[in-house]
Amino acid sequence: MNATMSRRDALKFGGAAAMLATARLALGQDLTPSDEGRLAGAYEAGQYVLPPLPYDAEALEPLLDAQTLRIHHDKHHAGYVRGLNTTLAKLSQAQQTQDFSAIKSLSKALAFNGSGHILHCLLWRSMVPDGNVPSAEFGEALTGNFGSFDACRAQFAAAAKTVEGSGWAILALEPVAGKLLILQAEKHQNLALWGVVPLLVCDVWEHAYYLQYQNRRDDWVDSFMKMADWSFASKQYTTARSK
Repeated sequence: MNATMSRRDALKFGGAAAMLATARLALGQDLTPSDEGRLAGAYEAGQYVLPPLPYDAEALEPLLDAQTLRIHHDKHHAGYVRGLNTTLAKLSQAQQTQDFSAIKSLSKALAFNGSGHILHCLLWRSMVPDGNVPSAEFGEALTGNFGSFDACRAQFAAAAKTVEGSGWAILALEPVAGKLLILQAEKHQNLALWGVVPLLVCDVWEHAYYLQYQNRRDDWVDSFMKMADWSFASKQYTTARSK
């Protein structure tokens, strides 16, 4: 499977396969190296890899401190990449031996680590110093689906602030009706809607903000909204609509 697959093709896959197929579409051309070579891919030479940050760790200060960002990227995100590759290796061995006695735990690990890797790749691109606004086309789509850009921002922030436990807020394109939806995800994968293409994501696991904001999730989300890269979301939207 590759980033050129159609939305209809992506919807044919079930379970973990659907997650991986949608990921390739979601990450697509926007997670290839930039002109400056500052963003490597998320999948290379048959292995998932940790892409470098698309900006210096200090670039988002004072809204997000460099230490938190480095730990989040270098430790937590890297852990999901290792977990995903390890799980896939174990699944490959199970396929070869036809021993599926551990399939339940491996399926959970695949969804957890795979979704963690995908969402974090999108997270780094969902933030930018000083933030920005959506393109004209995407702005019209946001208005058509949410009433206005400000209404979308308000709903997205509310979703991020009220995720139960650890999780995410996700602005996504639902490909069946072509609607824009704002979803909450518990952990990385719970409450997922199969086939959607994530456009902008906010991480509200405590490791994303605790060093700087302690337990003040609302303050973290308010800061995230000031950094939100709506230009990236606009590109994701255009790419997804073209498939």
